[in-house]
Amino acid sequence: MDTQTAPPRTMGLFGTALLPVNGMIGAGIFALPATLFLAVGEFAPWMMLLGGVLFLPLVLVFAWLSARFDHSGGPILYGEAAFGRFVGFQAGWARYASAIVTVAANTHVMVSYLATLFPAVDGPLLRPLVVAGFIGFITVVNLFSLKSSVATLGALTAVKLLPLFALIGAGLFAGEPSMGLVLPEFSAAESIVLLTYYAFIGFEYVVLPAGEMKNPRRDVPLALVAMLGAVTLLYMLVIWAYIAIGPVVGADADNPLAVAARDAMGPVGAIAIVIAAAFSIGANNFAGGISLPRMTYGMAERGMLPRWFMAVSPRLGTPVNSILFYGAASIAFGLWEGFMVLALAGTLTRLLTYLIAAFALPVLEHREGRIRPVRALVCALTVVSTLWVATHADAQSWAVFGGLVLAGTLLYFVARQERPLAAAPL
Repeated sequence: MDTQTAPPRTMGLFGTALLPVNGMIGAGIFALPATLFLAVGEFAPWMMLLGGVLFLPLVLVFAWLSARFDHSGGPILYGEAAFGRFVGFQAGWARYASAIVTVAANTHVMVSYLATLFPAVDGPLLRPLVVAGFIGFITVVNLFSLKSSVATLGALTAVKLLPLFALIGAGLFAGEPSMGLVLPEFSAAESIVLLTYYAFIGFEYVVLPAGEMKNPRRDVPLALVAMLGAVTLLYMLVIWAYIAIGPVVGADADNPLAVAARDAMGPVGAIAIVIAAAFSIGANNFAGGISLPRMTYGMAERGMLPRWFMAVSPRLGTPVNSILFYGAASIAFGLWEGFMVLALAGTLTRLLTYLIAAFALPVLEHREGRIRPVRALVCALTVVSTLWVATHADAQSWAVFGGLVLAGTLLYFVARQERPLAAAPL
């Protein structure tokens, strides 16, 4: 392995756009329509529009920051440029550590969806093998080339979106529901807003592998803003179709969207939605499998992790050690039944990343002597909303979050003992 060779820039705008789409569309879109409808009635589609508007400041912060950098790492680069190497490391490590656990948890959820069609996969022996097999599949595909990874992600995305488009089409012929422009009486406004906020988390996958994109300073900001709009519209249409079909869903239904598809399109529709849900979670994990190894590569490139993570295969052109580490660690957590407690800290780690990015942008622009009141206001809104979301985390999440940060800090200082390479460019 050649530790000095950088991976080639092969990802274009299409592959770039796939990352935020699959980061934001996972399992939530299959449960959110019924949940929001029960909470706010026919106003539910507009509630998703409100969620997209509330999330826009955070996306704009990342879009403006990503236009400044063309190397892999995303928030690592933003934090380091503004506050130094240690803060940059924390922005990346906290997000990465919990993501490994989250991908294992999400894969178990994917298997649960598949078990509704194939009950055998839910057995005590077969379930962990299926989980390990899927994560191993992600790892192997990512080893070969970024092009093959993007092609596979595109296929997974098509499988998960086509049944949703069919459901939207069925909704066109199901009736004429009210557009719900009358504001409902919110009984739990905070929880409803949080629900719409969480629907968009995961967009940041796109900034991590910028070093392997052909034109990241142009493509990443465009993909971030455009895909936020596209995902918001998709959520609104799916919820509208659910309301139009008006399925009879019991309180204990595991997949209300499948019930709606069954009512509109018969058993085939229900099966298609269940398969789409499984593939949606799989594509979400696959997007992480593409992006997150590029994060550890970027951290090693900057001397924040041991140089072992920088190894690039001269033949394959991929950061093989980072990919193998990601796959092996994810499989280990997937085989360990106690990993769910660690996943509770996932949201907090992302919020730390968001906060560092929101503070980094005005700091960098201030150093350049630029005064941009609109951007400063957007950053302030991002900080306020992020801190508000963080106040809803429980004590256990904070404890696990602290443990992950401590473990990463120890690894950081181990890496600092290595003989430094030439400074990597920002």
